[in-house]
Amino acid sequence: MSTTADEEKTPDIQDSLHLLHEALEAGAETQVQDLIATLHPSQIADVLESLPPNERGMVWELVRPDIEGEVLSECQDKVRAGLLEDMAPREVAAVTQHLDTDDAADILQDLPEPVVDEVLLAMDEQNRQRLASVLTYSEDTAGGLMNTDVVTVRADVILDVVSRYLRLRGAIPEKTDQLMVVDREGKYLGVLPLSEVLIRDPEATVGELMVQDIEGIPASLPAVDVAKLFEQRDLVSAAVVNEAGVLLGRITIDDVVDVIQERADHSLMSLAGLGEEDDMFAPIVVSTRRRAVWLGINLATCFLAAWVIGRFEATIQQLVALAVLMPIVASMGGIAGVQTLTIAIRGIAVGQLGAANAPWLMLKELVVGLFNGLIWAMVVGGIVILWYRDVGLGLIIGLAMVINLLAAAASGALIPLALKRLGVDPAIAGGVILTTVTDVVGFMAFLGLASLFLIR
Repeated sequence: MSTTADEEKTPDIQDSLHLLHEALEAGAETQVQDLIATLHPSQIADVLESLPPNERGMVWELVRPDIEGEVLSECQDKVRAGLLEDMAPREVAAVTQHLDTDDAADILQDLPEPVVDEVLLAMDEQNRQRLASVLTYSEDTAGGLMNTDVVTVRADVILDVVSRYLRLRGAIPEKTDQLMVVDREGKYLGVLPLSEVLIRDPEATVGELMVQDIEGIPASLPAVDVAKLFEQRDLVSAAVVNEAGVLLGRITIDDVVDVIQERADHSLMSLAGLGEEDDMFAPIVVSTRRRAVWLGINLATCFLAAWVIGRFEATIQQLVALAVLMPIVASMGGIAGVQTLTIAIRGIAVGQLGAANAPWLMLKELVVGLFNGLIWAMVVGGIVILWYRDVGLGLIIGLAMVINLLAAAASGALIPLALKRLGVDPAIAGGVILTTVTDVVGFMAFLGLASLFLIR
């Protein structure tokens, strides 16, 4: 596959990091500055996130002032907050004044409220007003994602007037694929695709050509739901309106891609009880404290499983093979449960799983669990019979495996729904609870059946 000249010139982040480390160790400040100058702001953000705090500060000081705002807008929240700590309010105001409103708002939301007030006071009136309107909304809503830089037209004007208006403006906001149509009170009526302005009769009115079936997005709509709308309707941009239907701004596809990326990071990191914005090079004490909470919760569940095993201590002493084999039952149940749990969490996240279709998913997963339980019960039971020359032991471990895989399937489907109903993120707590269930049920089934049928 061929590559363009621009692609060949684009430095790989790992190569850049290697060169940066060498230059920093050699104290070659000019070399570091020259290397940073070859990178796009998003790549500089990646580099900063990949550096330990002391080197991160040194590199940040060498970033050109005119792109500092763009770099900050691309950084993870925790990394950005650390860089902002050492910046004066006037400096923050200067680096955000040329950014899109939503990007500037993201930066200010990482600052303490008193500092935000100082930054706003340091801005000119126009920038202050556009930012204040966005900061009134949570960053995880359509209002927090929107950009207030929007081109609006009225329905009663002709396309020739619209063309002359756009030429007089001299420039239009980036990623503008359509103009927003509003009435005299600023209420959103629909959109006029730019292509219509170019190819239609100049004497045709906006009202004749505008698209009215694309509804405005409520400013309070959660960002996750905004991403779903863009996916379902193949949108590039969309209007944001208040409760009265007045146009407030627009959301563009680049903002939605950021939301999707954050949700993907959230799903991955939550499985380990971490936040998606955790800084890879956060201070040791901070990282230790965050992880200790989930390690403590996991320890409590381990003691519960150990207590169950302890109840069958006499049984294990009489048949040592049980101690060797019982991790197999628990492990197989855990893996099967995670498979169902992952499907359920994804279904909830994309809005495909709820109370209406949960029984169907439960039945389907139970049948899958039963079939897999029978298949692997025969495999494991056969191996155990050959290994220990004990048919009874093979039958017991096979039956225990079927029981645990059924419990894993039921738990994997029910736990996310129950946590969602309680207002707890299933991605964070689901794995810990599921592991506890499969361990306890697996040990209880295997050791309990052994006590009943094998020990005399």
